[in-house]
Amino acid sequence: MSISAQALVSWLQPRLETYIEELRQLCAIECPTSHKAGVDEAGAWVRRWAHARGWGLQAFPDDRAGDGLVATVRGAGRLRAMLVAHLDTVYPVGVAAERPLRRAGGALLGPGSADNKSGLLSGLYAAEALAALAPSSFGAISVVCGGDEETDSRASGAMLGALAPGYDLALVLEAGRENGDIVSARKGNGLFTLSVEGRAAHAGVEPEKGASAVLALAHQIIALQALNGSRPGVTVNVGVIAGGSVPNAVPDQAQAQVDVRVVSPADTAPVEAAIRAIAGEERVPGTRATVGGGWGFSPMARTPAIERLAALAKRCAHELGFSVEDAATGGVSYANLLAGAGLPVLDGLGPVGGHDHSPREYIDEASIVPRTALLALLVARANEGL
Repeated sequence: MSISAQALVSWLQPRLETYIEELRQLCAIECPTSHKAGVDEAGAWVRRWAHARGWGLQAFPDDRAGDGLVATVRGAGRLRAMLVAHLDTVYPVGVAAERPLRRAGGALLGPGSADNKSGLLSGLYAAEALAALAPSSFGAISVVCGGDEETDSRASGAMLGALAPGYDLALVLEAGRENGDIVSARKGNGLFTLSVEGRAAHAGVEPEKGASAVLALAHQIIALQALNGSRPGVTVNVGVIAGGSVPNAVPDQAQAQVDVRVVSPADTAPVEAAIRAIAGEERVPGTRATVGGGWGFSPMARTPAIERLAALAKRCAHELGFSVEDAATGGVSYANLLAGAGLPVLDGLGPVGGHDHSPREYIDEASIVPRTALLALLVARANEGL
């Protein structure tokens, strides 16, 4: 281990029990995305933590979602790094009280422990470690906290878009994958709705006078599913369907919700065109289909800048005495938005964990110090490269 790596570990290790206690406090806050008061309570906890250390604070208030928050510590270097986490969880109010953070073997289990409270806390600790040990190793580190990541990121997406031009790179603090991988590429996603109008008729007396919207939609679903793999990595999933009203009537309406994932921004236009072409073909005479919805998160493609950042992360892990690999995934996160804004970005830099959104959600206690040190060292080494 290099001296800088050893210094980080030596600074972090004695603070592990304090970290775990603070993680317990964060996981005890009831903060599903829909509960603005709870999300803002989590934000207030972060504000108090940062204020006690003299960091700068900037608020991004919102009427519906939890307020965004940026806590910034300044150094004497050049790099402007954004460490990005979210305050909201998916668990209904009451779950945090029912399932407080607990130790089980080498795991810490609790709602939001992996997604995303431990990542948020590691961002704070990594920034504090660099401020204490090597203030010349960065120009500014901002821990950026969004309040609606688990839904549509309407408010936090706008915040990230406004902030991105002021930074050199972004490190997203979702949990490391269960095998320790960080994330260097994410698919983009879209949600489309096919709505089919047909013609109602009595199913027993005069079915020939009807035009079944459900039958038309069934043909379209088969065609939609055939788009899987039509371009490398493209996935299409018809996940929700509805139609008709009573069993003895030819159904005059039907709908399907379609999840679409693409690897490259270049895939979005041709895949959408294929969806619209399927809707435009009259599968059952007398029916008509329309397409609603559209693209959500842009793909986080593995650009040369991201490849260089991933290679640097691997070298930093080696300095710390362990190894990481980078992986691509089909899920979306804030990293998609930041990559779309043009920043070099890596994800999965929180402690190792898994089983998100379930009673088994956990982080690996033994990963806290090394992964937090990796985050800090990555910032310091990126500063040296400027």
